[in-house]
Amino acid sequence: MLDQILVIVSVTFLVMVSPGPDMVLVLRNTLVSGRRAGLHTSAGILSGNLVHITYCVIGLGLLISRSIVAFSALKYAGAAYLIYLGIMSFRSGTKTLTTGNIDGLQSRRTWFVQGFVNNLLNPNGTLFYLGVFTMVITPETSASAMLVLISIMMFISMSFWLIFVFTLDRPTICGFVERSQQTVNRIFGVLLILLGMRVASAQR
Repeated sequence: MLDQILVIVSVTFLVMVSPGPDMVLVLRNTLVSGRRAGLHTSAGILSGNLVHITYCVIGLGLLISRSIVAFSALKYAGAAYLIYLGIMSFRSGTKTLTTGNIDGLQSRRTWFVQGFVNNLLNPNGTLFYLGVFTMVITPETSASAMLVLISIMMFISMSFWLIFVFTLDRPTICGFVERSQQTVNRIFGVLLILLGMRVASAQR
């Protein structure tokens, strides 16, 4: 059990600190729209993680990874969504997406959905959790041990996003973003489009 915990902690931490679509989206929403946007986007990502975990537990993850059609559909849908977000960010120009510009409830839902859909359509998420449920959490793992290991993964992920968002939401960083709104929107627009192209070309 201790060996499993050490492996889970290590691989989850390494995945969290590796730049990817989720990190870029949280980074973009936090810098452009503030702490609440980053936290709601992170909550959407964590909910997506739970979906990945659920279908891996019941065995659908393996079917998706082995099906060329299912994997390709997931891959291209995720790529298209990233490119869409990138185009919207690039076109926003100097418009700020702060909570003062749109209804609070609507904005929270938008940020949450962005994080949820972005994570859910990321084929790397499927492959990561499939690897975890193949190499670390095996059919021989008891239900209680599985619950502990999943809880550890979610705790590490949640802690990372909290630290990440609160670190970004510093006065000096926010001040710089406010002065360079157009540049920030366009930079993240390009990054999201490039990530979408990268996802589209990913291999299993």
